[in-house]
Amino acid sequence: MYAIVTVLTIAINVWAALADVVRAKFVLANSSELGIAPSWIPLLAALKAVGAAGLLAGLLGVRPLGVAAAAGLVLFFAGALVVHTRARVFHNIAAPGIFFALAVASLVLAVTG
Repeated sequence: MYAIVTVLTIAINVWAALADVVRAKFVLANSSELGIAPSWIPLLAALKAVGAAGLLAGLLGVRPLGVAAAAGLVLFFAGALVVHTRARVFHNIAAPGIFFALAVASLVLAVTG
């Protein structure tokens, strides 16, 4: 179960990071709606990509790095949920909620597995 959940978490974070890097239309629209300056998008992409890389390292045997990456993604997406809530942007809050839930599941499975 750890591998399946973690691979899924890696995949969606890589996808999200790539969407940020190419400045997909939905990324720019969401960032604008949340009040996030476009200059922050590369940093957010890097954080997602580093989180995914750390999860992969955890799968490949460096478990402490996987745990740290999962914890970082939990914090990252908790922050995303806070930003959505503060901006009162609820129509798409399910997206960061799913990312958050997968990061939490990856963390729990990494620690207990």
